[in-house]
Amino acid sequence: MAGIYVHIPFCKKRCSYCDFHFSTTFSKYRSQLIDAICLELTLRKNELNNESIETIYFGGGTPSLLKSEELSQILNAIRSNYLVSTGLEMTFEVNPEDATEDNLINWKKQGINRLSIGLQSFQESDLNWMNRSHTLQQGTDAVRLAQVHGFTNISIDLIYGLPGLANEQWMEHLERALSLNVQHISSYCLTIEPKTALLNHVQKGVLERPSEDQQSEQFEIMVSVLQKSGFEQYEISNFAKDEHYAKHNSAYWNLTKYIGVGPSAHSFNGIERRWNIANNTKYYQQVGNNDHWFEAEVLSVAAQWNECFLTGLRTKWGVSKDKIQGFGGFHPTEKRQLESYLSDGLMCEEEGFYSLTEKGKLQADGISASFFRLD
Repeated sequence: MAGIYVHIPFCKKRCSYCDFHFSTTFSKYRSQLIDAICLELTLRKNELNNESIETIYFGGGTPSLLKSEELSQILNAIRSNYLVSTGLEMTFEVNPEDATEDNLINWKKQGINRLSIGLQSFQESDLNWMNRSHTLQQGTDAVRLAQVHGFTNISIDLIYGLPGLANEQWMEHLERALSLNVQHISSYCLTIEPKTALLNHVQKGVLERPSEDQQSEQFEIMVSVLQKSGFEQYEISNFAKDEHYAKHNSAYWNLTKYIGVGPSAHSFNGIERRWNIANNTKYYQQVGNNDHWFEAEVLSVAAQWNECFLTGLRTKWGVSKDKIQGFGGFHPTEKRQLESYLSDGLMCEEEGFYSLTEKGKLQADGISASFFRLD
């Protein structure tokens, strides 16, 4: 099996916390960019050796800004060049204000069967300083309307550890999320990235930098509230009801092959990672000329270990002993560290897999880092 990721670098506004590749001024080269994405799909059709495409993921940016004919053009390029599974999961990232009746009908007609709706917060003041393009009401309306139109696999995004967000308010956010009866929740801790408006606000004292204690407490609250409500934490930041796991993201975490198309998109074929140029104009020009629009890196054995162990440890499935043995087993220092984590109740060993315990998930980054290997 394999997957395809399509990066749509269009946004109406620049969210204050975002450091992803996107553009708010794309009207001049919009058609050239869509054409280039379709051409890249065609040029790379042999890379997956005719493996079945089980997942397609439209991310961004804001894929929900795509016009109906643009989405059709991209999907036609995929279906005419790749073997697409009948059980395909096709995810579409959506800004709430774009979830209109007409769009929802069109998306469903075109085969999209999973929506990832970026709510981020249930507080209007948060949405304002985030510079989000939707209101609180538009967020809840988007989910409700998608359900009316037959979408039965909906994920929402939330951010915790926000400036000034008290634990009681965070619990209210979670309760409002649960009231929407969605199948999946992705929730990430706010990070203050370089060269973002958020960093500027914090440096100027406009917004308060959240404390690590606050963020840790809100992580624990989230896990407790969601698990009591029937959600399974199958990855550190992802929760699913009734095994509605994100198949595409799960494939990432299990190191399944995927092709990423569009500016700044990443790809992985098992031993090599590759990433496209993060410049919209250069991307469509160089793809059009079939002129090396990407860079690539063959992963060293140490890098493959890091990909395997550090990514797998964040999931409920953990890392298998067989995979570890494939890398020659644990190094002596790693083995001592593992024994310490097992005895301290931070990791466990079950049915040939090592994974994090509930206690260990609170220290996931630190535990993972202790197994990091250098070349």
